[in-house]
Amino acid sequence: MSNHSIQKAESHSLMHDAKKRRILGDVLSHLFLAVMAVIWLVPIVWVFAESFNKNTAPYTRTFFPTEFSLDNYIALFTDRSVLNFPKMFMNTFIVAVFVCLISMFFVLSVAYCMSRLRFRTRRTFMNVVLILGMFPGIMAVSAIYFILKAVGLTGEGLTTIALILVYSAGSGAGFYVMKGYMDTIPTSLDEAAMLDGCTRLQVFYKIIIPICKPMIVYQAIIGFLTPWLDFVMAKVICRTQSNYTVALGLWLMLDKEYIQNWYARFAAAAVVISIPIAILFIVMQRFYQESMSGSVKG
Repeated sequence: MSNHSIQKAESHSLMHDAKKRRILGDVLSHLFLAVMAVIWLVPIVWVFAESFNKNTAPYTRTFFPTEFSLDNYIALFTDRSVLNFPKMFMNTFIVAVFVCLISMFFVLSVAYCMSRLRFRTRRTFMNVVLILGMFPGIMAVSAIYFILKAVGLTGEGLTTIALILVYSAGSGAGFYVMKGYMDTIPTSLDEAAMLDGCTRLQVFYKIIIPICKPMIVYQAIIGFLTPWLDFVMAKVICRTQSNYTVALGLWLMLDKEYIQNWYARFAAAAVVISIPIAILFIVMQRFYQESMSGSVKG
């Protein structure tokens, strides 16, 4: 056999081995992803199925319910003798909406100043914020509570305002991601707009904001989810059940005093509180595809 034939056979063998390795790698990758998908989906499916469980007790012989009913959802919104879930839901929704709007304004404003303006204390300010961001927020919980107590915001009826202030106050410190995105926007757009007679404010809302729509969506989601899912800060500030958020309501449903009758309702409440989050993601999803061409056309 000639050297050419031998080289050709070896080359064909190597290509065949590489193809087999690629197929094996694809099979293992898809198998791993399938296993991870099952692990991720099973708890969600279980919570959804449990929310329709006719048996409200926490201990059952089967993993999935055997009898289904809408009683848990009905009782969740009608039985207010023990836990007033509709009020908890509304409290949280009001706080989340206001925090979402206020945090977007703060983050956009601070990020624009840090990205486009140059002043003496700019670098110092960013370094201080970066260092403070390394400490967990739970360290400030006690101090925040006593500050709110000193200004009289821990009383009945003022808890909602206190939560909005607490969640919104530090949101401007999370400007780094937004600033990084603004840094990628060419300054030539700002200069061209200012040559056409635009002010800094007009450049901000006519040029920067349309380009930053994907990051605005990100910030809106983060701003909404922070009070919607938070437990620690709400637990410290909310002293009575009438001011509870949904996170505290779900925690209370699993208390030993209520768990026998509220365990399945806990699952129903978990499904209900996921609905606003799903709607927010669906509504905001289309803005992720916004690009620089949107602002140029505008």
